[in-house]
Amino acid sequence: MDLNEKELKLQERLAKLEKLEAEIKAREKSVKKKEQEKKQVLLRLSPTLWKQVATWSEEDFRSINSQIEFILTEAVKQHFGKKK
Repeated sequence: MDLNEKELKLQERLAKLEKLEAEIKAREKSVKKKEQEKKQVLLRLSPTLWKQVATWSEEDFRSINSQIEFILTEAVKQHFGKKK
């Protein structure tokens, strides 16, 4: 393989990488936009409940906020699933 062929293949790889990078940036932008659309609430929890949720979130490898959102989502699914 001569130098020109190697350079062509490298340019093709670079073009693919640049395309992938652009796709990743577009996805990140979309995720950020969706995150900004979320509603914020003030939530007061007892210290005991906070510790339990924190422990649970660590077990599930989630942030405490994500864990609370997960718990609420599951509760809503369960609630509306029973009404069918």
